[in-house]
Amino acid sequence: MVYINAWAIGRDPATWENADEFMPERFLEDGQIPELITFGFGRRGCPGMGMAIAELELALANLVYKFNWELPKGEDIDFETKPGPTLHKKNALRLIAKVAI
Repeated sequence: MVYINAWAIGRDPATWENADEFMPERFLEDGQIPELITFGFGRRGCPGMGMAIAELELALANLVYKFNWELPKGEDIDFETKPGPTLHKKNALRLIAKVAI
C-alpha cells in the first residue's frame, strides 16, 4: 500500500507560487491534468456527492410519483435514436404534468 501526502504536494513552494494560498485558478492553466487537482475531480472529489445524487434521485422520484404524466394531444412517443455506441433519443420526449389528486 502506498500513501501519498497530497497536502505536502499541494503546498510545495518549489512547485507552486504562494503555495499556502487558496488559488484554484492555478489549476485552470493548459496542460493540467484534472485527476491531479486536489479538489473537485477524481478520487478526491466532493465528499458530499453521494448524498447529493441520492437527494436528486429522491426529488425526481417525487416528481414522477406526484404528477400524472401525459403526452400532448396528437403526439406519440418517438423511438428514433441517434447513431452511436449508446442510444440517445433523436427528439426530446415531450410530456405534460398534471397534478395527481
